[in-house]
Amino acid sequence: MLASITPLGERARRSNWTTTTVFYLLGATSAGAAGGVLAGLVGSLVFGDVTIGVRLAVVAAALAVGLVAEVARGAVPGPRRQVNEQWLDRYRGWVYGLGFGAQLGAGVTTVVVSSAVYAVWLAALASAHPLTGLAIGTTAGGLRGATVLAGASVTGPQSLMAFHERMGALESPVRLAGLAAQIALAGLALVAAVGV
Repeated sequence: MLASITPLGERARRSNWTTTTVFYLLGATSAGAAGGVLAGLVGSLVFGDVTIGVRLAVVAAALAVGLVAEVARGAVPGPRRQVNEQWLDRYRGWVYGLGFGAQLGAGVTTVVVSSAVYAVWLAALASAHPLTGLAIGTTAGGLRGATVLAGASVTGPQSLMAFHERMGALESPVRLAGLAAQIALAGLALVAAVGV
C-alpha cells in the first residue's frame, strides 16, 4: 500500500498527495489515540489496584513472550487482510487516506507483522490511565501513519522502481532492528519493574 499512496499514484488518480497524506496521518493518529484512551480506561478497571512494578513486569513478559513466539513461528498471529485497494478507484483521496490511515493506526485491523503491535496495546492497558493510554496510542498510531511519508519521493516510474528496491533491501535489516528494539524494551521494562 505504501507504493499506492505516492505523488505518482495520487496524480494518476487525479488526487492531491499532500491532502491524502494529511488525512492518512490524521486517521492513523486518531485511531491510535482512540484505541489508547479505550485501553487506558479498561486498564484502570483491570489494573487499577495493581502496582506499577507488576504492570511493568507484565509488559516486559509480553514483549519477551511475543518476541520468542514471533521468532519461533516466523509469523505473528492476527488478521491476514490488507486495506481494500478498491477504495483507491471509488473514493476521493481524503476518504481513502482517512480510512486507510485509521485501519493502520489501529494496528490490529490489518496484517500484524510484529508482536510489538500487541505489546503497545497491552502497555496502554497496563498504564491504567486514559491519558497515558492516549499518549501511547497517539504515538503508536502516528508512527505507523508516518510510514506513508516514505513514498514522498515517488514521482515517476524510475523512482517507483527504486522505491520498491529500497523497501525490499530494507526488509530484513528493519525486522532485525525491530526485534532488537523489542529485546531492549523488554529489558528496560523489567529493570524498571524491579527498581520500582
